[in-house]
Amino acid sequence: MQPLQFTLHNALTQWQWSPFPLLVLAAVIAVGVWYLRSDWKLAMRGRRWNGTRTAAFLAGLVAVDLAFQSPVATFAMSYFQSHVVQHLLLMVVAPPLLALGAPSTLLLQTASRRTKTRWLGVLRSKGFAVITHPVLVWSLYFGTMFVFFLSPLINVAMHHMALMDAINVVFLFGGLMFWWPLVGIDPIIHWKMSYGARLVTLLVGAGVETFLGISILGSSRPEASMYTLAGTHAGGGLLWAAAELATFTGLVPIFIQWVRSEDRAGARADAHADRAERAHTEETAEPRAPANAWEAAWMAKAGQLPGTAGANSPAPRLTVP
Repeated sequence: MQPLQFTLHNALTQWQWSPFPLLVLAAVIAVGVWYLRSDWKLAMRGRRWNGTRTAAFLAGLVAVDLAFQSPVATFAMSYFQSHVVQHLLLMVVAPPLLALGAPSTLLLQTASRRTKTRWLGVLRSKGFAVITHPVLVWSLYFGTMFVFFLSPLINVAMHHMALMDAINVVFLFGGLMFWWPLVGIDPIIHWKMSYGARLVTLLVGAGVETFLGISILGSSRPEASMYTLAGTHAGGGLLWAAAELATFTGLVPIFIQWVRSEDRAGARADAHADRAERAHTEETAEPRAPANAWEAAWMAKAGQLPGTAGANSPAPRLTVP
């Protein structure tokens, strides 16, 4: 089969309309509609949902559809560089954007009590704890990449598109599990990571992906039979550069969340210190002498003047002569 020529016309028109891409499109639309309706529900209750989260989530859905349905997927049959772009959309672009959209938080704030209970049951379950274990997630995220790109599996998959579609779904799932605890806003019940650990994880992961890109760049044979050696080397270089860019980009939301977390912790500490200081001042303050007959009568009945320590107790009934 002759490779599809890379032209502007083909880059704009060669979309995928087979059953699986259409299924992906339907799923993306359904999830997007749910998200926007949930956002609207909060607005009707007088509660504002962060617009940045909505934009990030919708952009993540678009990235998923581009990976499966756009000309990127079509050109992946002829050019390894396009295959790398598809891989990056599914593992480096879409997952962090979807995580920044905080869909779990939105679900818990807008769903029915029954749905909330079921979803919390999933999040707290042992099965979910297992599939989100850091070791398993790292194996799924990085292990599948190495096995796929550095073994004959990529050639087999490219000749059996049903297998390739399944592997791409695994790539997307691995990306979601990897990026969710790193940049996500949703509360995580199992395997919580400190912000320092998130930065270290991202930096180490960048090194692993860089090594993979360099390995492909130095390969002596094409990745698959439909690719050229020059295209393989170009794709390896693209993967290497994208790993560096993804690391820098991923550091930004983590650093911002860390700073905001420290600010909130500092504000809570200041508020606690202020309350403690006020309580200590009220306990040690010398009682003020009554300034007139009315205050003297109140002092005789209550033992203290209004507004001093203990003034929150019920006021006595006074009969002032």
